[in-house]
Parts: sequence; structure tokens; C-alpha cells
Amino acid sequence: MRTLRRVCVYCASSNQVAEHWRETARAMARCLSRRGIGVVFGGGSVGLMGALADAALGEGCEVIGVIPKKLLELELGHRGVTELVVVETMHQRKHRMAELSDAFVALPGGWGTLEEIFEVTTWTQLGYHEKPVGLLNAGGYYDHLLAFLDHASELGFIRPAHRPILQASADPDALIELLLRAELPKLDGAVLRGPAGP
Repeated sequence: MRTLRRVCVYCASSNQVAEHWRETARAMARCLSRRGIGVVFGGGSVGLMGALADAALGEGCEVIGVIPKKLLELELGHRGVTELVVVETMHQRKHRMAELSDAFVALPGGWGTLEEIFEVTTWTQLGYHEKPVGLLNAGGYYDHLLAFLDHASELGFIRPAHRPILQASADPDALIELLLRAELPKLDGAVLRGPAGP
């Protein structure tokens, strides 16, 4: 079983969502704090990002935010975190967040959250890092996405050996347990090519 010193949490920066989604972020923060795991996040003080950071800080948890200069004002960069890393680009943001983290979790979110979690899942698939990835499927938010991923796997677009890279649970503690025990596939050219490959 691996050790998780910090978990990168991707989530919405929108304030237009219902309060119970912010409570989902707080529950994730409390779970990580109980386990002595630090939080890496996008550095914003609004939406689920702000709720996550505030709750984690309230529990005495280490919280590192990473935010591009362009979004510092737009997402109202969180000035109360343990460390706020300001970078130039989104690419630098994602790279730094990945460097600082031992695993990745996506809470409910939109385009940015989906893009970020899929990117680190691909990095795990291709062996750029050996870090587990998960979805907090609170309230069934990711049910349709998970069904689509199963569909893509059935059709051969996602290899069966790679489908389990992206773990999912509705419960924060259960999700962390999955990430602690996840068996990640080893990069294998034959697996990537499949039976029809050269």
C-alpha cells in the first residue's frame, strides 16, 4: 500500500452551484485532514475550491494552491493558504500541481476539472508518473461519465487493463482507500498496440 503525503484535488471554481456541492468539498477536506494528507488545489478562493481550502485550513491541514497570474484575480486567489504558487501558464499550473502530489481526485466540476483529471489519468496510463487517480462521485455526479468510460472500454478505445486507472466512489474515505491500494498498469507496448498492432 502506497503512502499519500499530498493529494491534488480538482474541483469547480463556480459560485453558481448549490450549497450541498460545497459541502462535498468540505467533506473531502475533512477526510484528507483526518488522514494527515495535505491538499494541492487550483489556488482559488471561490466555488468548491474555496470551500475545500477553507475547510482543510480549518482542520490544520497543509494547503498549497497553484494559480496562473491571469486567473489570480478572476478566481480570486486564496491568500490564506499555506503556500500560494503563482505561475505564468495553465500548463505550468498543471505540471506543478502534479509534481507536488502523490494522487489526484476530481470533485464535481466543469470543463477544467474534466480536462485536468483526464490528463493525469493519461499520464498514469503512459507511465509519465505512477500516481493513482479518482473521481469523487458524490450524488451520482459522474454516473453518466463512468458509464461512457465503460462503453469506450467495451468498444476497445480504452484498454481493459487501463480502465481501472480511474477509480470512483461516492465516499471520500472509500475513495482514498481505493487510491492507496490501486494497482497501476505497467507501460507495455504490446498492451498499448493490442492484438492488431505491428
